[in-house]
Amino acid sequence: MTDVSNERPRDAGGPIAWRSLHEAVTARLRDLIVEGQLPEGSRIVERELCGELGVSRTPLREAFKVLAVEGLVEILPNRGAVVARLGPRAARDMLAVIARLEALAGELACAQASDAEIASLQALHGRMMALYRRRERLEYFHLNQDIHLAIVRLARNDVLQALHARLHARMKRIRFRGNDIPGNWAAAVADHEAIMAAIARRDGAAAAALLQRHLEASWLRLADSLRIDPETLAPTTEEIAE
Repeated sequence: MTDVSNERPRDAGGPIAWRSLHEAVTARLRDLIVEGQLPEGSRIVERELCGELGVSRTPLREAFKVLAVEGLVEILPNRGAVVARLGPRAARDMLAVIARLEALAGELACAQASDAEIASLQALHGRMMALYRRRERLEYFHLNQDIHLAIVRLARNDVLQALHARLHARMKRIRFRGNDIPGNWAAAVADHEAIMAAIARRDGAAAAALLQRHLEASWLRLADSLRIDPETLAPTTEEIAE
């Protein structure tokens, strides 16, 4: 038997580079969907997108698989990849569940997180606020979602994290849309300031209540953006104030 302990390690640069490309394509395609540049229900034309991104179909199709698991893309027989639709009723119901999960996560995080972890969370919040002041909306959104996920991780509850991850992925596009009105964005930022203050002082009850209210308000902001009544889901003709 050959002793390989002293053999020179093989160069693993190729597969890592390919994986990085696949991840980059996935991230870019996710952004196109979240920002609405690829509308709900639209077919994703592989040839055109490959040309725009400068990649082959292989990493693009791998990206489709990842985004299908996240609920952002549907892969249909004889049609290829289509941007998934998420109706108002499903969005409302999912946000209601996410609100309860994140409220529990906030309460647990206050008890479970170390001082260093809370300081790291506060640093993320500071970076997010800087993006808000510069009105860098997409970058703000990414960091905002990182903060929500970090709070869930700090709860140190694997079941909670798994349930949250599944719903969170499907809600990315619609949560991004909820802050497309300036007043709504400002209100969401004020919520985050209060949530971070509660976590900093390890007030689990306050953090839970604030996160619950924040996610409930997210539905109201989204309904406002969609111009629907948040209770009946019926279209409204009210003009949205800019």
